Amino acid sequence: MAIAAPTYSSRAFAGLVLDFLAYLELERGLSRNTLDAYRSDLAQYGRFLAGAAIDAPDATHTDIARFLGEMAQGTDGRPPVATATLQRKTACLRSFYRHLRREEVLEADPTADLRAPRRARRLPQVLDRDEVARLLAAPQGERPPAQRDRALLELMYACGLRASEATGLLVGDVDLHEGVLRARGKGSKERLVPIGRQALAATARWLAEGRPLLVGNRDEPHLLVNQRGTGLTRQGLYKIVRGHAASVGLEQRMSPHTLRHTFATHLLAGGCDLRALQEMLGHADIATTQIYTHLSADRLKDQYFAAHPRATA
Repeated sequence: MAIAAPTYSSRAFAGLVLDFLAYLELERGLSRNTLDAYRSDLAQYGRFLAGAAIDAPDATHTDIARFLGEMAQGTDGRPPVATATLQRKTACLRSFYRHLRREEVLEADPTADLRAPRRARRLPQVLDRDEVARLLAAPQGERPPAQRDRALLELMYACGLRASEATGLLVGDVDLHEGVLRARGKGSKERLVPIGRQALAATARWLAEGRPLLVGNRDEPHLLVNQRGTGLTRQGLYKIVRGHAASVGLEQRMSPHTLRHTFATHLLAGGCDLRALQEMLGHADIATTQIYTHLSADRLKDQYFAAHPRATA
């Protein structure tokens, strides 16, 4: 991906930022979305530095904390940023200054003691088994779009795919004989995930019947395609998932990521090992996976109090 030069008031700062973004892309393998977010954060930080007549290598812990404080409180008529956004901006600046320290642009890292605000834990919403069954049965008929939608929904639930992973699937990523799928996650990291029987059947039928009718003679590598026979976009995927959710009364509880959360919660409730789940989800840190243990425990408690004769007596 070519990194375009952002507009900063300081040419020297722009050079530091471009070098940092190139490092993140080429050596760390960060995703395009993360690079775009960091580019935007640093552009905002660059405007702050220009207004304060401070060069980035000369900024102190106090200067950086003041910038983040302004973001948290809102300035110049702008509303305060969300806690999650502030955490990302903090992480961006810490990574930026660590990079400058490694490159010996400065002697001491002013963000060494910088701490982001803690975000309140919000457990993701999941569907129960009956709701999943209703959603997966929503695509009706045997026309190509219905076959594609069944394959899409089945694969997302069977493999815990992110929206970007589903739209990025290539035909060669699905091994129908071995029953596994290759997903490309954040940072271009690949992982293999088993595919359940019903998802395999829906995918095999889509590949044999529906997809050839949409693709025709076109050399299209993507597994999931739109009506024109080209790769399905993330916006197209959202529209499909939300449309079928609305058709079965789940629009208020549903996003494409809901199927990923539901996949993880149902596996843990069924006895799946946490490390195995971490690998299937593609989480770098098991702490990210552990949120699903809270969801699973909450569901077990609900079932306990609903079923045990002396639980509420």
